[in-house]
Amino acid sequence: MPEEKLTSWIDPLLGLMPVLQDYRWQLSVLLILAVTLLAMFVANRIMKRLVRSLSHTKPVWDDLLIDAGRLPVRILILVIGCSLALAVAAPHSDYIGRELPSRARQIAFILLLGWTLIRFIGHAEEVVLRRNKNIDRTTADAFSKLIRLVIVIVVGLVLLQNLGYSISGLLAFGGIGGLAVGFAAKDLLANFFGGLMIYLDRPFKVGDWVRSPDKNIEGVVEHVGWRLTVIRTFDLRPLYVPNATFNNISVENPSRMTHRRIFEYVGVRYDDAAVVKQIVDDIREMLVGHEEIDENNTLFVQLNRFGPSSLDIMVYTFTHTTNWGHYLAVREDVLLKIIDIVSGHGAEIAFPTTTVHLHEQPGVEAPPEMEKQSA
Repeated sequence: MPEEKLTSWIDPLLGLMPVLQDYRWQLSVLLILAVTLLAMFVANRIMKRLVRSLSHTKPVWDDLLIDAGRLPVRILILVIGCSLALAVAAPHSDYIGRELPSRARQIAFILLLGWTLIRFIGHAEEVVLRRNKNIDRTTADAFSKLIRLVIVIVVGLVLLQNLGYSISGLLAFGGIGGLAVGFAAKDLLANFFGGLMIYLDRPFKVGDWVRSPDKNIEGVVEHVGWRLTVIRTFDLRPLYVPNATFNNISVENPSRMTHRRIFEYVGVRYDDAAVVKQIVDDIREMLVGHEEIDENNTLFVQLNRFGPSSLDIMVYTFTHTTNWGHYLAVREDVLLKIIDIVSGHGAEIAFPTTTVHLHEQPGVEAPPEMEKQSA
């Protein structure tokens, strides 16, 4: 843009004050910067009011887009104002090229457009997750990162094209250089594809309790990134696991269990063998009628083995709940009722005992204290 067009609007002011004729372009630069700051202030106030008024309407995408563009629009106005000021000052400086102002505007517009789109994607992800609880946070985060990565790549290619570099040559070089990069960053690529497999296979998601029988890994998943996964252990320490690790280990996801299991052995004394059958039947009847026990799932109550000190009754069943605290309460209730059933039949829970018998020698009578029974 020629200097004459940018500075012609200041001529009426200079006509009133001829003494300022020698500072014509300096005054133009100052006034352009002042108008730029005023335009930034006005644009910010207008967009702030728009966001406030549109936040009460049903569609959320319009106010999200305006909110995401608030800061980029202000910076765009600043860049335009500065470029105009540079265009006015360029003919009077040997260090400022005549193409710099227009080139700066183009680059700033591309960068700010990309920034606006990235901010919009981030705000949209938060709103969608907040309003729709059925959407998986891990999947939404993966799509959001993928879209932002595409935006960054496209913006980078457009900038290179705008700066005069050949994109086709760059892409051709990328095919050859990709091999060298692949060998140099194989661990990084392994983690990247490991994260991609987590997003596709979805063995776990954010908020799941996971553990690995192959590694000392157990805790709640806090974040799944492209390079590593953050797991908060049960002692509240963060554990950073490279995603490539999950390609070589087994991962158990207890958060997806449908029931919790109660598996216990109840030992009854050998002296109570006559009532074991009634005890077994009563325990089974109690479990079938228990409101917290899933009678439609596997349920076994059987005399299972002859133990060293007891007749062992196996109790094997599943609860409806998967909540850990609730499960402990149900399990406690079941065990207490089993104790009542055993006591109700006049029997006792066995505990390990040892009886020592000493043989009497011929002609020698053993005193009573020589026989000992210890518990």
